[in-house]
Amino acid sequence: MKTPSKKRRKRSKKKGPLRIRIGRLVFDISLCFLALTLIPVLVFRYVNPPSTPLMWIRWAQSVSESPRSLNSWQPLANISPHLLKAVITAEDQKFFSHKGFDWKAIEYAIQVNLTTDRKIGASTISMQTARNVFLWQKRTWLRKILEGYFTTLIEMFWDKRRILEVYLNVIEWGDGVFGCEKAAQIYFKRSSGSLSPVESAWLAAILPSPRKWSLQPVPDHVRMRQAKILNTMTALSIPSQLK
Repeated sequence: MKTPSKKRRKRSKKKGPLRIRIGRLVFDISLCFLALTLIPVLVFRYVNPPSTPLMWIRWAQSVSESPRSLNSWQPLANISPHLLKAVITAEDQKFFSHKGFDWKAIEYAIQVNLTTDRKIGASTISMQTARNVFLWQKRTWLRKILEGYFTTLIEMFWDKRRILEVYLNVIEWGDGVFGCEKAAQIYFKRSSGSLSPVESAWLAAILPSPRKWSLQPVPDHVRMRQAKILNTMTALSIPSQLK
């Protein structure tokens, strides 16, 4: 019976420790990634985010001073129920029934994007919240993967009430306008808690492109979208936990 040569034994000894070191390195990197991503999600379940990546991007891009902090935060109870209805109607009517992803909408968006010249999205309110709080806006495969990861985390550790509150307070509503309170004050000179159905529908109507669609005079397609949202939101009921 042949015995392994000394060279073979040396090679096997080298390979063994190398594999162990690589395994430990992968484990350490994975652990660091989990800690760096999970801890902010857990913290923001109770603490309001002080800023967002998009706010800093807009600040870097702007000639004039752009806000870098969220200083007009409103609890969900202080926000007009009309605005809640309008935003859910416009952005994610299945918000209370899905677990972060509207798979039918995603499938439809993929089919449209692959077979036509149109480019549509299928982001839920949960996905938009994850993107605005933790990530950048430019569409890349890396961002999409991370967006799905953070969406899963916030759906696991936040309730729907918290997701909606964070969403309404961090999203962009115009050039340098972040959060529903700031938007209500700038566009209607009133608090977000006293917005009417018509005003709420208009704010929801400009969300797909707030920096362009908020310009005056109001574009015709925004008025049409506002009317559609206003007509649909009347039939939408708000769950008791949001009242």
